[in-house]
Amino acid sequence: MSFRGLLLEKDDDGVTHSITDIDESQLPDFDVELAVEYSTVNYKDGMAVMGRPGVVRGYPMVPGVDVVGTVSNGDGKWSTGDRVVLNGWDVGEATWGGFAQKARAESGWLTPLPDAITSLQAAAIGTAGYTAMLCVLGLEEHGVTPESGPVVVTGAAGGVGSVAVALLAKLGYHVVASTGRAEEEGDYLRDLGAAEIIHRDELGTGGRPFDKPQYAGAVDPVGSTTLANVISKMQPESCVTACGLTQGPDLPGSVLPFILRGVTLRGINCVHQPQDRRTYAWDRLATDLDMVKLEAMTTVVSLDGVPAIAADILDGKVRGRVVVDVNA
Repeated sequence: MSFRGLLLEKDDDGVTHSITDIDESQLPDFDVELAVEYSTVNYKDGMAVMGRPGVVRGYPMVPGVDVVGTVSNGDGKWSTGDRVVLNGWDVGEATWGGFAQKARAESGWLTPLPDAITSLQAAAIGTAGYTAMLCVLGLEEHGVTPESGPVVVTGAAGGVGSVAVALLAKLGYHVVASTGRAEEEGDYLRDLGAAEIIHRDELGTGGRPFDKPQYAGAVDPVGSTTLANVISKMQPESCVTACGLTQGPDLPGSVLPFILRGVTLRGINCVHQPQDRRTYAWDRLATDLDMVKLEAMTTVVSLDGVPAIAADILDGKVRGRVVVDVNA
């Protein structure tokens, strides 16, 4: 039996991608088989499909760090027809991912989908939205409340940023959205709930190592100079949740905000989280994310549309979330 998928292969000339028929015998030897309904295109997926180094660890590879579907062959813990989501665990990087009609996974990697979330909504949330929820949980656990003051979200028009803005706004926070497309995306971000829009240049270039305190919390998927500048503008005893590096992995900042204001920098690792934490995050998404706003930030493409979106997401041209209907 074969199924359709996007396959990456590598030879002396580099990495190539093709939409092709894949034999079931090529699937990884894990204990649960899934009938995939949807995946998504994240920044990592863009890097993988376009052959950028640092993501895929072996070839051939079916990329796609998100998998949403139903169990087609269970292991005792999971029954046929169970609705599940798979995020992280190096899927789409070290083992085959979601850009195909079938997948296999370890039983412990799977998270049950809340009844209130449809499969399409789960894909629209994906790793980006799940990561945004982990960031919000990090702020809450630090004691950042809506009364604490403004919360800044960098890369706000991207996948993590869009969901973070929507979540924080629904929870009552005053959200400051930072984006490089302030004019083009201003109405979009305000519709998601942003109270203020600032251009990314205010945070992404220059800056002082210890600036006027402005923010009680921050969600940063950007890293580098942007993260350093965010840290410099944090209020005393505030918290920054860092979850990405689209600007770069460096952190050209100062220790002054940490030792003079008690700022906390909390790293968010979405790839390896215990199952109870994952389940709690997804349960919170079911109650705290406005699904109308989620729909407004979501575009759906077929497998054939993935390569073009992969190139666009690396160029910063993609707004919100892109869902891949693998059966379209």
